[in-house]
Amino acid sequence: MEIGLGAFVLLAVVVLVGAAIQGAIGFGMNLVAVPVFALVAPDVLPVAAIVLGVPISITMLRHERADLDRAGLGWLVGGRVPGSIIGAVVVAAATTRSLQIVVALFILAIAAASVAAPAIPVRPSTQIAAGVVSGVTSTTAGIGGPPVALLYQHHPGPTMRSTMAATFFIGTILSLSVLWITGSVKLHALVVGAVLAPVVLAGTVLGRRMHDLLEKGWMRPAVLAFSVVSALWVLIDALL
Repeated sequence: MEIGLGAFVLLAVVVLVGAAIQGAIGFGMNLVAVPVFALVAPDVLPVAAIVLGVPISITMLRHERADLDRAGLGWLVGGRVPGSIIGAVVVAAATTRSLQIVVALFILAIAAASVAAPAIPVRPSTQIAAGVVSGVTSTTAGIGGPPVALLYQHHPGPTMRSTMAATFFIGTILSLSVLWITGSVKLHALVVGAVLAPVVLAGTVLGRRMHDLLEKGWMRPAVLAFSVVSALWVLIDALL
């Protein structure tokens, strides 16, 4: 699949904006970027989105590694293993259109859970469950952070961000490995992710510099609203 210059510029812009948002508030890059990928270049999903998670995870973890929940990370990664396998099976069996539908439904479910989910006790059983869900959504749609963020939503920001970043970084290796084994890793998708990786780094720097502006009460609902509208657009486009 060839991506035109205009489409690539659009992808670069949404990745830049999404990375800036995540650099400031701890989540949001793939919630913003993946629906646009699903509309403009669905053939590179989920691989390109997973690759884009690597630089931002490393950046977030480097700045806040002292606050990482190391004990919880083990349980989360333990759940990512079966979740990644399930996700890879879904991707291997899905057509491009059905994968668009899966991505849209995942985003809508994540947005609904972000608004309506009650506080969840953080313990090994819930950490494993969050790891499984994160493995499925990350391997299928490139969006693995929200399940962990929901579990740690009442923890201090640095703990949530660093634990989510470490889980996603290790989970990226798992996801790409099982996708490779099932034959779902396409070279052009890796190339798109690699070419856009510097844009992610630029966005995180921008997000840190705009931290005071972006880390406001309006940013979280704005990201969720954008992701819902985009997911509905993707869903309608895939169905019609």
